[in-house]
Amino acid sequence: METIITYHSRMIKTASQSPRPGRPREFDSESALDMAVLRFSEYGYHGSSISDLQVALGLTAGSIYKAWGDKRGLFVAALERYIEVRTQSINGCLAACSCARDKIQALMEQYVQLSVGKSGRSGCLVVETAVELAISDLEIAERVSVQQKSREMQLRRLIEAAQAEGSVRADIDSVAVARLMLAVQQGMRVLGKTGTSPKAMNSMVHELMRLLD
Repeated sequence: METIITYHSRMIKTASQSPRPGRPREFDSESALDMAVLRFSEYGYHGSSISDLQVALGLTAGSIYKAWGDKRGLFVAALERYIEVRTQSINGCLAACSCARDKIQALMEQYVQLSVGKSGRSGCLVVETAVELAISDLEIAERVSVQQKSREMQLRRLIEAAQAEGSVRADIDSVAVARLMLAVQQGMRVLGKTGTSPKAMNSMVHELMRLLD
């Protein structure tokens, strides 16, 4: 299976020479957004002030405002970055498996790995956003909804492909089970915040896969 992309601290690339007075500091925007993903995932939108973000990103407030407009602009960019990286990781995970049932199991096991240890404590930015901003920011809530529906549809197609190849029971409701799997995935990310053990996570996946037999 392809190595899962997680968000851990990376150094921001600055110019090799000190910038001239009055010029904005040069930096790697993707690395900065990865730092923002970590900060927002761990402390939430409202729990992250511009001062906090300056420290997390290693940037001045002026550089943040110039690049993203304001804190919300940075948050939206970080959310898009997170979704992009997770999509790449999921696609790599699925590409490493040949049959649809194996793809389902590999994807669920990937969520176990994401939900334990340091990455588990950091949490999922999509889940954090849904909990914190779904009511107060309708535009961001819609973006999260689109993402969740996309993940649900992906799971449904995998289930139906597995049914077609005969590795999953033909009589299960692919729509309902896809929603159940999505709920388990997101639930594991929440449980990971409290330090739930890998053994407990793996047992959930084991029982879920048994439903497909």
